[in-house]
Amino acid sequence: MSEENKKGSYSADSIQALEGMEHVRMRPSMYIGDTGVRGLHHLVYEVVDNSIDEALAGHCDTIHVAINEDNSITVEDNGRGIPVDIHKKEGISALEVVMTKIGAGGKFDKDSYKVSGGLHGVGVSCVNALSDHLRATVHRDGKVYEQEYERGKSLYPVKQIGTTEKRGTIVTFKPDATIFTQTLEYSYDTLAARLRELSFLNKGITITLTDKRHLADDGSQPVETFHSKEGLKEFIKFLDGNREPIISHVISMENEKGEIPVEVALIYNTSYTENIFSYVNNINTHEGGTHLQGFRMGLTRTLKKYADASGLLEKLKFEIAGDDFREGLTAIISVKIQEPQFEGQTKTKLGNREVVSPVSQAVAEMLENYLEENPNDAKTIVQKVILAAQARHAAKKAREMVQRKTVMGGGGLPGKLSDCSEQDPEKCEIYLVEGDSAGGTAKQGRNRYFQAILPLRGKILNVEKAMQHKVFENEEIRNIFTALGVTVGTEEDSKALNLSKLRYHKVIIMCDADVDGSHISTLILTFFFRYMKELIEGGHVYIAAPPLYQVKKGNKKQYAWNDDQRDRISLEMGGSTSIQRYKGLGEMNAEQLWETTMNPDFRTFRQVTIDNLGEADRVFSMLMGDEVPPRREFIEKNAAYAKIDV
Repeated sequence: MSEENKKGSYSADSIQALEGMEHVRMRPSMYIGDTGVRGLHHLVYEVVDNSIDEALAGHCDTIHVAINEDNSITVEDNGRGIPVDIHKKEGISALEVVMTKIGAGGKFDKDSYKVSGGLHGVGVSCVNALSDHLRATVHRDGKVYEQEYERGKSLYPVKQIGTTEKRGTIVTFKPDATIFTQTLEYSYDTLAARLRELSFLNKGITITLTDKRHLADDGSQPVETFHSKEGLKEFIKFLDGNREPIISHVISMENEKGEIPVEVALIYNTSYTENIFSYVNNINTHEGGTHLQGFRMGLTRTLKKYADASGLLEKLKFEIAGDDFREGLTAIISVKIQEPQFEGQTKTKLGNREVVSPVSQAVAEMLENYLEENPNDAKTIVQKVILAAQARHAAKKAREMVQRKTVMGGGGLPGKLSDCSEQDPEKCEIYLVEGDSAGGTAKQGRNRYFQAILPLRGKILNVEKAMQHKVFENEEIRNIFTALGVTVGTEEDSKALNLSKLRYHKVIIMCDADVDGSHISTLILTFFFRYMKELIEGGHVYIAAPPLYQVKKGNKKQYAWNDDQRDRISLEMGGSTSIQRYKGLGEMNAEQLWETTMNPDFRTFRQVTIDNLGEADRVFSMLMGDEVPPRREFIEKNAAYAKIDV
């Protein structure tokens, strides 16, 4: 057979049977989602989930997580410890089976674990396959056992290394740099947010997080402890800490209807947004599913029945919709299911039909009792619902105004928009620019073929504090809607954003590099998060990064984005350079703006993504809400202090 034919042939030789864990290393994204920042942190969650499962089975109450100096991770629990005796079928220690075989573990044995979390059930063996080095130490039956691995392969059989009074498993691993090429650095805040979430979802468990990379001022290692006594009730208080409640208590309950344990906690606040977080076996199902459907049914039915009976709806001239009952609501639903069926690979939408009725009944029962016992709160909730219905009515009219083509506007595009000549949305990008003067410079400097410019006048409306119809009536926001070509409402969901006519696949926020510019960026991001979340989830939103300095000497000029860069460039040029500090975009001419911020070959963008929905919601409500102390604390923690010589 010639070489040519060989290439095109499909024979038995073409079928690859990969040994051991090689398939995980070939296609890591299949198992952990991606090989960027999210996948890197996912490794930790997989190991922690095993310890959480031990806790759910009632054998463990403390989990320690540490980020070591070299960015490796250690997870320790006080559970039963992974069995180490010889596995009959495989002929090697059970510990080695768990660590090196995909789909091996105690989760499949119904007697060992009633429910188990973890995203894919691939667990620790995948972590092992994607690590340069992993060490598993097991304390069990008074003895200490140990085994080490490199990239999924064991270095030696399991050996006993001592005796102990303790029990539990310790896993230390260092991610493989050839797999995670983007970064190997763990973010403390990302891990802390997930561990905090786990402690709320599983009350009574103590989880600690230590960052050994950064010592405190006194030389000690900073340790944060997460422990919740009341579970979801505390979670709600934490999420809603920056909002003003309108009812006196958090409404919460736990019950086991049939086989399915259901936990719910909810509260109403003065805001106009709905925030419902749902979990299945500790996995955040941000696309919802049958448990969310059950919750909405139970809530709407009970409140509607109460509102009708109270006689408060008599003066209302139109019907109340399901959405009205959920305005200003923050709720958490957590269900534990033996065999969850998810829709899609990412496990973010639950499909079990049998969940709907237990959740709906549990919610209805809980609300009925609360409304009966707290008539004043009940009246407040119904009044909030009526207000929401009236606002929805007004918003509908305002929204229609946004979406209707006007005679004056011709094609309906805002007058200030300078459009691009390219028609293919995938190639087009739009810059939302702070101020008319910078907008004028950007219009001169852009590539007219694929770059559009929309100048925004001053600070846009803070949507966190505004009612919905006020948002749609705001001129700047209407301009954003019409410029992007998006509308509200799809076939499936009346509130979702319809992206079918999106005119630009890159939406870039370009503001000054000062405090005001940051404020405007945050205002625009708040608006996107609350009203155009689908835009962020689709990966369409970016933030431009204009330079801070221009360093010049003779004919040579270079740009710097921070002080260190400025000093380094100045040294390279031999000192005595002239330095221009750009206070805002308006200080650059069209050419400078193009070559630093708008030229695709040179510019730097930051893509906006949502890692953790609950945490994002909390940060926005804190930054844009009424409470000052948490906002001050956030700024002090995250702002870089400038040393000013006076």
